[in-house]
Amino acid sequence: MSDPLPVLVVDDQAPFRSAMKAVLRRTDEFELVGEAANGVEAVAMADELHPVLILMDINMPEMNGIEATRQLVSQHPDVVVILCSTYEAGDLPPEVATSGARAYLNKEHLGADMLRRLWAERDTGGFISA
Repeated sequence: MSDPLPVLVVDDQAPFRSAMKAVLRRTDEFELVGEAANGVEAVAMADELHPVLILMDINMPEMNGIEATRQLVSQHPDVVVILCSTYEAGDLPPEVATSGARAYLNKEHLGADMLRRLWAERDTGGFISA
């Protein structure tokens, strides 16, 4: 078995960060390496922690997830960002499409199996919405 993939969790709501951490603990493929409460923290932490996967909330103070994703993907082209929020897929802000994120996950669908699926489909070309 290979080493677990380092994951950074970014959300301004502590209860949801806790839920994400619980999901990650139920997987062998992923390992939490850090958590941030906004985009500014996420950009700084990614430089230090080198995650391969970032689970990113969209609406946060200081720097939202869309802008943080743009910066992260620009600075770390190999990082996979999955945007997470409560939007229905059809109601996503238009900037999501140009952010560099690989996928969108409605927070209600967060689970170990869904995370595995999105990771497996990350290189299929195009934006994945779940």
